[in-house]
Amino acid sequence: MMGRIEEVCNEVEHLRNEMVDTLVELIKIPAIGPDNGGEGEYEKAVKLLEIIKDWPFDKVERYDAPDERAKKGVRPNIIAYYYGQDGEESPRLWILTHLDVVPPGDLSKWTITKPFEPIVKDGKIYGRGAEDNGQSLIASLYAVRALMNLRIRAKRTIILAFVSDEETGSRYGLQWLMKEHPELFRTDDLVLVPDAGNSNGSFIEIAEKSRLMLQIKTIGKQTHAMSPRKGINAHLIGMRFAITLHDMLYARYSEENKLFDPPISTFEPTKKEKNVEAINIIPGEDVLYFDCRILPEHNLEDILETVQGIASIFERIYGARINISVLRKFKAPEPTPEDSEIVLLLKNSLQLLRGITPHIGGIGGGTFAAFFRKIGIPAVVWCTCDETAHQPNEYAKIENIVEDAKVFAVIPLLEGERK
Repeated sequence: MMGRIEEVCNEVEHLRNEMVDTLVELIKIPAIGPDNGGEGEYEKAVKLLEIIKDWPFDKVERYDAPDERAKKGVRPNIIAYYYGQDGEESPRLWILTHLDVVPPGDLSKWTITKPFEPIVKDGKIYGRGAEDNGQSLIASLYAVRALMNLRIRAKRTIILAFVSDEETGSRYGLQWLMKEHPELFRTDDLVLVPDAGNSNGSFIEIAEKSRLMLQIKTIGKQTHAMSPRKGINAHLIGMRFAITLHDMLYARYSEENKLFDPPISTFEPTKKEKNVEAINIIPGEDVLYFDCRILPEHNLEDILETVQGIASIFERIYGARINISVLRKFKAPEPTPEDSEIVLLLKNSLQLLRGITPHIGGIGGGTFAAFFRKIGIPAVVWCTCDETAHQPNEYAKIENIVEDAKVFAVIPLLEGERK
């Protein structure tokens, strides 16, 4: 077995330059979803299909979720199968990455290169989407390419999924596939989502927090700033409400769960909308947002009841209306068991290749591993990254791409306990 693992790792090394070239080509395509003002993932999907058209996959399928806002009216999802040693009857390992990227943000902060003009510098590939999720897309793709080049059929079928819309909810990506094509998934599948990690690959994510995204609109009465008593200052009341809400939620839901880092629920005011055009106007309307990452043991309805109760008190005291809108609500599913097959296989692979014993835990962020957990399919989130996603000068380390590809290629070769 060790001889074969070494052979596979050497083949991955031989593919290093091709990996770099392919990622550079994909970064050039701004696959920004319509919710973020882009045309979607169509061109990137076409390019990816062109790249792999002559690869010996056993089956490549494209599933287009309809979205009239996107180019060609679709959000493409690609699934490529490389069968294991028992053909279609082999146990299956999914590796899922996403095609879409977030907008570049403030262009003046991109000091290395422009977001969609990737460059290779100091062992890194710079550009929007380089790390999120291009690095792992390439690593998973060339892990399979290495097995193909060596004509190795692993113990498991490898299913590579390249999906749309991960950045804005997966309504046209994984969630759509699960709803419209449930036949694609089996309860005994194993799932790896390489969309979060740390700089040395020592962390395996098996759980996520629940999430609430709230819009809080305070409605008062606009007036001239020289006569504040003639109005109701929505901005002032909104700020007071945000601080009170922040402090009360942290105090009331203060339990700890050591599986997570941080081990507590978080309730943070984030985005603030513009209210008035001039300094000398008392705002009659004010809008802000809260991002809440909540331990799975808490009931989201209880938290919303608490929020509404505080809003009612403020309305009575200050005479303003406070409208609470739930923009996103997601109840976290049960964690993937620490002794599940996919966790053990990934741990064994890391011990063999890197000599590390990874630690297991949960995160506050969301990945589409949660959708698998929700339907009872064990999923883990893992990769090696510097966590530059969504930042200016986002980059992927070439070494991370290559070393993660080795891990992806070795996992399906290992023995695992079938449950």
